[in-house]
Amino acid sequence: MTIFLHKNDLPDNVTFSGSIAIDTETMGLNIMRDRLCLVQISAGDGHAHLIQFEQGKYDAPNLKKLLTDDKILKIFHFARFDLASLQYYLNITLANVYCTKIASRLTRTYCDAHGLKALCEEMLGVELSKKQQTSDWGSAVLNDKQMEYAASDVLYLHRLKEKFDEMLRRENRTEIFNACVKFLPTRAKLDLQGFISIDIFSH
Repeated sequence: MTIFLHKNDLPDNVTFSGSIAIDTETMGLNIMRDRLCLVQISAGDGHAHLIQFEQGKYDAPNLKKLLTDDKILKIFHFARFDLASLQYYLNITLANVYCTKIASRLTRTYCDAHGLKALCEEMLGVELSKKQQTSDWGSAVLNDKQMEYAASDVLYLHRLKEKFDEMLRRENRTEIFNACVKFLPTRAKLDLQGFISIDIFSH
């Protein structure tokens, strides 16, 4: 595994095609209060690119071009949060997304554990450490453990997608899954407009 750390944007010579795994790190879970600090990307090749943002420096033209390319599939775990954060700080709306958490909830109905750590352990035999999850992502210098943690959040998403695609077909839930992920960018916009804990479809 190789981890590449970039400041404020992807370099011009880093390109992707087909599909990418994406995750974000923020200063907390309140998107409008807790700034976006890091975006992690992997092509599923065992390597990870980390884009670290200085406060307020979100121009990132290369990253925005990549993320708004509808031909590239963007694989997330809990895409709802990441999409909202990317919408708010980078001012972009993503399409063609895949969410392993939604796939898990639709297929692993025998279980209540849908976090990335649980999925990797059960489905891939990989044990992830979550010790750095609540560390200071706004620090000017990320330590090795933080970078390894950030990379681990994207290194296995392609393999999980393959497993979930098979399970979704087996349970005849591919169509409803596709409808769910197509709605995700709108769900993220609703969160940003204050409807994060409100079910607008309820009576």
